Amino acid sequence: MKKKQLMDIYDITIVGGGPAGMYAAFYSGMRAMRTKIIEAKAELGGFMRTYPEKMIWDVGGVEPVRCEQLINSLEKQARTFDPTIVFGQEIAGMEKREGGVFVLTSKTGEQHYTRTILLCAGRGMTQIQKLDIEGANRYELTNLHYTITDLSKFAGKRVLISGGGDSAIDWANEMAGLAKEITVVHRRHEFTGHELPVAQMKTFAHVLTPYRISRLYGTGDKIDRVELAHMESGELRQVEVDEVVVSHGYDRDFGNLVQWGLEREDYGISVNPRMGTSIPGVFGAGDFITYRSKVRLIAGAFNDAVLAVNSAKMYLEPTASDMAGVSSHNDRFYEKNKALSNR
Repeated sequence: MKKKQLMDIYDITIVGGGPAGMYAAFYSGMRAMRTKIIEAKAELGGFMRTYPEKMIWDVGGVEPVRCEQLINSLEKQARTFDPTIVFGQEIAGMEKREGGVFVLTSKTGEQHYTRTILLCAGRGMTQIQKLDIEGANRYELTNLHYTITDLSKFAGKRVLISGGGDSAIDWANEMAGLAKEITVVHRRHEFTGHELPVAQMKTFAHVLTPYRISRLYGTGDKIDRVELAHMESGELRQVEVDEVVVSHGYDRDFGNLVQWGLEREDYGISVNPRMGTSIPGVFGAGDFITYRSKVRLIAGAFNDAVLAVNSAKMYLEPTASDMAGVSSHNDRFYEKNKALSNR
């Protein structure tokens, strides 16, 4: 007779490997919690992987750094205490069994056992909002871009960027001094990006509002002219281009996670000030959640992660300290500090 396999139960299982999930893995290690990360894709980084070439300026104590480098640093930090990391599994089902153990089931059928759950699903399984113009897809392999992985491609070029959010504005600012000419088109009068980058962009870019792309003209498989339509008057104008960047955002899909009965608002799962969801033992952090003072920055995701892990620790051990000791006095770093000082 076969022996029944024992459940391998973790203290905390983090669903999602973006900045919130990676920092939570590190911080839960500081709290001596047995940790697992489950990531639906084949690598950590989450939504940050869509803009690897962007410069990140707003992480405390970190000099301006390419996003790809920041991801690499966060991943190295996340692995400090050797969490289990599972790739390629999208979590679908969740149930809570007697004894307080949660069972997470992935779409592949694999099951994961944990005493607490931390949802760091970010923007979910994102899908780029493509340009809804007949024939646009024929240019996607040449000079119509929905994301940028190599800025040098735009050197000395006439670039048209369509979009009014942070990504569109950031790409325009990244290309300042690199591209020959930058035109930014937005369908509304006002941009939704942060004030300072918008002001910077307006000092060098040709800004056309409120306009939308209405037609693409190309020679062979490359766009050479873009027709723009005024959103109010219908006036048409044409702009000669070498490269076109469309940054219209992403459709968010959280799959089965939103079917667990968690309380929701317009922009995310509702949490309390301690990052607890409406299901005891299930916590949230990062872009997946919302609360009154939510800060949608990478730095804000780190703070969410700390609060969520502390709450998970106290959920498991009500008498535990409400936070980890600072790294300079945390016993978990004793041997690691010795190794660093002996280099």
